[in-house]
Amino acid sequence: MSKKIIITGVISTFIAIFLFNALKTTAPQEIENAPEWRTLAAAQEEAKESDKLILVDVYEVGCKYCRAMEREVYPDSTVRAVLDAGYIPAKVDGNSEELITFNGEQVMARNWAQSQGVYVFPGTLILDAEGNQVKQRTGFMNVDELRQFLYQ
Repeated sequence: MSKKIIITGVISTFIAIFLFNALKTTAPQEIENAPEWRTLAAAQEEAKESDKLILVDVYEVGCKYCRAMEREVYPDSTVRAVLDAGYIPAKVDGNSEELITFNGEQVMARNWAQSQGVYVFPGTLILDAEGNQVKQRTGFMNVDELRQFLYQ
């Protein structure tokens, strides 16, 4: 009888440790020096007032390359310097059925991303305040590639 209790206790401990670690790794984490991401509508309004371009990070939940850019590339101090000087950063979940506002109209996020030519993630867009696409690139970019993309 005591053997059953010990085995049950050991198994319960392993399950508790596993669940704790699983929840800890999936919980949203605060990223130091991350850009202040805005909605697309807020970015358009701010761009009209500031005469800056809009950088849109089109991501997908579960995309490891999207997470890598979010954690490693966008917080880089050299990338942040370029972003802060000339861009309004916005994020759109490009595989979502959520409604977003673009040019004053409601549109499904997935449909908007596809209308911008983003079918794979991550996608990086530069738009003017009116929503016209200045340039676009899909796929992961490291710090140097993103800086070069922003400068061109």
